[in-house]
Amino acid sequence: MQPTISIPKHWEYPRFTFGQRTQQGVILGLEYYRADTQLAYQYGHGWRYALMPHKQSEDIFHYQESQLKSLSTQELLAQITAELEQHQLQIVILQQQLAAIK
Repeated sequence: MQPTISIPKHWEYPRFTFGQRTQQGVILGLEYYRADTQLAYQYGHGWRYALMPHKQSEDIFHYQESQLKSLSTQELLAQITAELEQHQLQIVILQQQLAAIK
């Protein structure tokens, strides 16, 4: 069963989702600042996103929805392919270590 998030009808729907890759990084979280709040006055109303620039980063950055840019299909394909190749190399290394134990 997929987790469900309910968004009140009077809120705008977010443009990005959890785990989505953007040019700024991977989305880890999001929150909505209603127009009538202090946070909205300070940062602007609407959705704000918490992103990690890459998997090895300890840094988390916050962006307004208008500051985020989607990856093109080619950029997304390149990122996923590179990550897949890295994992496949790690599997080969682990298999060699396992074989050395036997």
